[in-house]
Amino acid sequence: MHPPTPAPRKRLAIPFILTGLLALGVILGSFLLDAPATRIVLAGNQGHWSTSAIVGALSCYGDWPELMILGALGYFLARRIGNVRWQRLLLSAMIASTLAGMTVNASRLTSGRTRPRATADQGWYGPRHDGRWLVGEADFNSFPSGHTATAVGFAGVLLFGAPAWGIPAMIIAAAIAISRILLGAHHPSDVITAATIALVVAWLVWEFLGRRGRVDHVVRGPVREVE
Repeated sequence: MHPPTPAPRKRLAIPFILTGLLALGVILGSFLLDAPATRIVLAGNQGHWSTSAIVGALSCYGDWPELMILGALGYFLARRIGNVRWQRLLLSAMIASTLAGMTVNASRLTSGRTRPRATADQGWYGPRHDGRWLVGEADFNSFPSGHTATAVGFAGVLLFGAPAWGIPAMIIAAAIAISRILLGAHHPSDVITAATIALVVAWLVWEFLGRRGRVDHVVRGPVREVE
C-alpha cells in the first residue's frame, strides 16, 4: 500500500518555506560583510568614499524615475508594434520596481540606520531620536537600499520572464547596488536585503500578473503575439 500523496497546498508550501528560510539566512549573513566592506572601500580610496564619475552616474540614473521612463518608452514601443509579450514584461517590471521600492521604503524611512558616510555614530536610531524625527533625514535612512530595490525589482521580472535580457539587466542592477556601497550611501546588508526583497516581489508580480496575462487589461487595441 502506497503512502498518501501530500495535498497540493502542502507540496507548494514546502518550497516557499525553504525559500523564505534561505532568504532570511542570506539577509542575516549579509551583516557580516558590512565592516569589512567599509574598510576595503575606504582603503581603496585613501580614506574617502568613491568620487568616480561612472559610479556617480550609475547611482544617479539607476533610480526609480529613470527606470519608469525607460520602462514606459519600451512599453509604448512594444505596443506600437503589437508585441504583447514585451508589453506584459515591461508593465510587470514597472509594477515590481514600484512595489519593491515602496516595500523597502517603509523600513528605510523609519529604521534610523546610519549611512556609512554619516558623521553620526553608526547605529540604529529608529524613527525618532533625541527629540527629533529622523524620517526623511538622509543620513539615517540607510536600511534597506531603495535604489537597489527598484533596480532589482525591474530587472528581476526580465530575469524570470526573458532570461536572455534579464541576465544583462541584473548585471546592471548589481552595478547600481555596488555603486551605492562605493559612495558610502549603503552598507552591503542594505543592498543585499533590498535585492532579496525585490526578487521576491518581482517573482510574485511576474508569476501572478505578467505570465498569466492579468496585466493585459492595460493593453488596448489590436495586438498580436510577437517574440
